[in-house]
Amino acid sequence: MRTFDIPEFYRSPVIGKVKALRKAADPRKRDLSPSVLDFGSVRFILPRHFGFCFGVENAIEIAYKAVQENPGKRLWLLSQMIHNPEVNADLTSQGIGFLMDTQGNTLTPMEELKPEDVVIVPAFGTTLEIEAKLEEIGVDIQRYNTTCPFVEKVWKRAAQLGEKEYTVVIHGKPGHEETRATFSHSSANAQSLVVKNMAEAEVLASYIRGEKDWGGFETDFAGRASEGFRVPEDLDRFGVVNQTTMLASDTQAIADHLKAALEQRDGGSDEKFANTRDTLCYATLDNQTATAQALELAKGHADLAVVVGGYNSSNTSHLVELSAEALPTWFIHGVDEFQEDGSLAYFDLKAGERRVEQQWWPSEIKGEVPTVLLTSGASCPDSAVDRVLQSMVSRCGGGRAVDDVLRDFAKEQATLGA
Repeated sequence: MRTFDIPEFYRSPVIGKVKALRKAADPRKRDLSPSVLDFGSVRFILPRHFGFCFGVENAIEIAYKAVQENPGKRLWLLSQMIHNPEVNADLTSQGIGFLMDTQGNTLTPMEELKPEDVVIVPAFGTTLEIEAKLEEIGVDIQRYNTTCPFVEKVWKRAAQLGEKEYTVVIHGKPGHEETRATFSHSSANAQSLVVKNMAEAEVLASYIRGEKDWGGFETDFAGRASEGFRVPEDLDRFGVVNQTTMLASDTQAIADHLKAALEQRDGGSDEKFANTRDTLCYATLDNQTATAQALELAKGHADLAVVVGGYNSSNTSHLVELSAEALPTWFIHGVDEFQEDGSLAYFDLKAGERRVEQQWWPSEIKGEVPTVLLTSGASCPDSAVDRVLQSMVSRCGGGRAVDDVLRDFAKEQATLGA
């Protein structure tokens, strides 16, 4: 596996050490059991996989390389590099400006760009329309293109489907940068349609089965279909791809549901549905699977879960959803959400807003000491998780020294790896 040159301040002495020890004991990642760190006053359950993924580390390496290689030049990001406030704030401090916000609204008009300006394409990629505008200005958008390889894999698969005259159904959040980019690239080669969730997939399936009048399709999927999309013709045969940060299990469930609708309509014809299982991002899937495994251990033992990441991070929000099914779960972007009066500022996914909770710490614990499932999204640096962990250790009275805890963990891993 390739390693990346990312700034040292994104690394961590505790989480980084735990990950290194796990990798040494299990280099092929066959063991998805969580790690346990016992500080005496508090215990942490850490999933086998969490934090920066391949695509994020690749994007960060390229972005900081752009800063180093272009002193004196104007540097721009199309939008947020990744959905993490710490990373984006540091890039801003390096002199990088933003052309758009995460919704695609203009912050700096492209008319102000010059050919010699440096523009960094974020990990989510961008649309063909934006690429064309930048190329018309004369900006080189390939030199510092940080588009995740797994996002590009989805684009390539969509193009292949288009060549075979399949329609592409995209499971994604319509306003998300990655979904907008994927829809743009997919629509260049195939009729394309965005489906947000299972509820919308069920509506689409009812059309396919002939239960709903096609006259309502344009209203139900307004703004979600490519130009010239015809019904029912363009839903005669199709495949499903996804925004790579969505829950893989949700994408598969949606694909299975739509395939069943086709089979009911056509009597079990497999050739009408394209198998696209290979487009699921392995890093997102690993994080989700590892979190689920950690939750199995946490059931009956853990008192709460803390998930660290950007509040607009799709993959992080899905980890929050997974954790909330089993434990009281708090979604925070970093250590500064711990307030001086002991309360916790957090993001309420259902309400879609940041809130403050006074009684977030459990009044009763299940074991001898509080146990916390701690994890983070793919766009969150280990250093941010490290600070959260150490703050919670401090809250619980310190307990055992970090060096002693890591020493015991190293001995345990050495035994497993022997």
